Amino acid sequence: MSEARPPFPPFDLDSALAKVQAAEDAWNSRDPHRVSLAYTEDSAWRNRDQFITGRQQIVEFLTAKWERELDYVLRKSLWCFRENFIAVRFQYECRDREGQWWRSYGNELWEFDDSGLMRRREASINDVPISEADRRYFEPRPEEERGAGNDFPLR
Repeated sequence: MSEARPPFPPFDLDSALAKVQAAEDAWNSRDPHRVSLAYTEDSAWRNRDQFITGRQQIVEFLTAKWERELDYVLRKSLWCFRENFIAVRFQYECRDREGQWWRSYGNELWEFDDSGLMRRREASINDVPISEADRRYFEPRPEEERGAGNDFPLR
């Protein structure tokens, strides 16, 4: 697989939206190896209180994440962009092994290299327990809900 990952910076509205949707699609695959290929070999992450460096640690982190966060479904929304930076807000839902459903709310800051690979990701995330009846997300985002103007509610 090529190390280039279009679209490339500097981003405009269309390319930033495409980059965010590509990230959402990859994470919804729940395939740690697929997701890791969008990041530089030495990508640096802060995810909540964890610090992760490099693709191998990304794969290990995501493997453990999706072993405990079952039925994971994610939505990302472009917040803003400039040059090689993108900021997103997101929500995802999952359940734990005991059957408790969770909605996680967060913000991410992304920095890309010239080949379109993410070299830095900072994520701040809060978890809220929800009932199964309160779920909003049951599958990856359908085509008709993609693109500008398809944000999600604050709560």
